[in-house]
Amino acid sequence: MTVKQRGVTIWFTGLSGAGKTTISKIVAERLREQGYKIEVLDGDVVRQNLSKGLGFSKADRDENIRRIGFVSHLLTRNGVIVIVSAISPYREIREEVRERIKDFVQVYVNAPLEVCEDRDVKGLYQRARAGEIKGFTGIDDPYEHPLHPDVECRTDLEDISESVAKVFQKLEDLGYVASGLAVEA
Repeated sequence: MTVKQRGVTIWFTGLSGAGKTTISKIVAERLREQGYKIEVLDGDVVRQNLSKGLGFSKADRDENIRRIGFVSHLLTRNGVIVIVSAISPYREIREEVRERIKDFVQVYVNAPLEVCEDRDVKGLYQRARAGEIKGFTGIDDPYEHPLHPDVECRTDLEDISESVAKVFQKLEDLGYVASGLAVEA
């Protein structure tokens, strides 16, 4: 089943381990099941392909986000729902990307640093605290939380289905998806 749709970029931002990938995968799966054309741009996958060779300086991180934003813009203006899951730690570059894309829903996946560290299956926070990883967001590099996100998912206080429902409710309210998807979470 194919549905008529408007393009939009749904940008999931938050600390490593906050739940961006988990929520975005469920949103993507449900949109696909409903016949929407979607594309997922995961920060880790983009770094391996589109942004290979970039480091983790502020300039390189900003360039990475600009590249993700450029691809998102192209897809969005062609009617695709783009789901981005990227830490994107700096507020200014997130706002730059929002301005370029226009059809943009920012989802702040918010969990306290301690919770993210407890969820860290890869041991990245532990390695950063031990000094093995430099410039790690939340440890020795800042994460500038969004001041006015379109959706805030508090993954330390709500379960995944509540977070997913919030995202769908906002998409529904803005006319990007059909009504009723928010209650199916």
